Amino acid sequence: MQAPLFIRPLSAVEQHALQAGLRSRDAFTLRRSQILLASARGCHSTQIAAYLGCNDQTVRNALHAFETEGLGGLFAKSSAPKHVQAIWPKERDHELGELLHHSPRLFGKPRSTWTLKLLAEVCFEQGLTSRELSDEALRYTLERLDINWKRAKHWMTSPDPHYVRKKAARDRLIRLAAQHPEWGLGFEDEVWWSRVAQPTLHAWTAGPPMKIQLLTSDASDPDPDAVACYGFLRHNTHKVMLRFVEGRPLGEVTRQFLEWLCECVAQEQKQRLVVIWDNASWHTAAEVTRWVKGQNQRAKQGKGVRVVICELPAASPWLNNIEPCWTHAKKAIMEVDRKLTAAEITHRVCEHFGCEMRPYLKTASSGDRELSNGAA
Repeated sequence: MQAPLFIRPLSAVEQHALQAGLRSRDAFTLRRSQILLASARGCHSTQIAAYLGCNDQTVRNALHAFETEGLGGLFAKSSAPKHVQAIWPKERDHELGELLHHSPRLFGKPRSTWTLKLLAEVCFEQGLTSRELSDEALRYTLERLDINWKRAKHWMTSPDPHYVRKKAARDRLIRLAAQHPEWGLGFEDEVWWSRVAQPTLHAWTAGPPMKIQLLTSDASDPDPDAVACYGFLRHNTHKVMLRFVEGRPLGEVTRQFLEWLCECVAQEQKQRLVVIWDNASWHTAAEVTRWVKGQNQRAKQGKGVRVVICELPAASPWLNNIEPCWTHAKKAIMEVDRKLTAAEITHRVCEHFGCEMRPYLKTASSGDRELSNGAA
């Protein structure tokens, strides 16, 4: 017969406590009392486990707990951690405030304004946190530090008397394009990337607002004060196609941009290009109208992509889905303390949208000037 694991005789106090444990409503205390009393009678752990219908290790754990803790081993311990680590170490609150006063570009990030995800990445990379925090954890920490921002809301209405009809036409084309995979639909618009004007910025700050340097034009600066750009937001892929302009948007340049779009969608085996844009003068120029008509005639002969133009109501930027893309991009590429060069702007814009940098669109007259300058 195997010797029992527990052979120490019980004291009167221990015997009384174990007998009381047999009447306990706590299953843990009841089980341990049964194990200890059986072991005191000389039963081996395997016999006790078989009799009580439990694991042999359960019996061994009870005997070990009694040896080390005495009668304290009769009661279950809390499984909660003894030390709860705070989401954000309070002794580093000031470091978080200082961090938010710097541009993310200083830490190798591709934008100049903070987001919660970006802030979590930098805090972890800089050793302020032991792991990358969730957005909600950072939001709670910032609220505790009274660091917040609010965005103003503006209500706009269109003065176009045909607003309802034009909006319905836009919505109908969007629905049809979703049913025809051979269509390529997108939102077109032009934007000026200014080197002087700074976008309205909302930033996290616990103290005074972030200071943005006031930029001015310089006659000795070889770069223009702004760079014009055509953009086309694909409705199905949510990708923006870009072409920068030498000079400003004109009917001739708009035609070149449409030709390039047709070439791109033709390579994707698309049969129709739906362009949704506003009523800018270079959109309604005679040269653009003639080209669209000629392009559709060639498409009937199987020599190109048909172009469908959808004109938005006047003064209704909320119907042009590409408009928010410009707003976010301007905030992402800006610098708060210096003027960017034209090359830096184009590079950052292409990087932001994930586009390839292509040659500038230009008019024939600008090309003639280049030839004349070369001849000189």
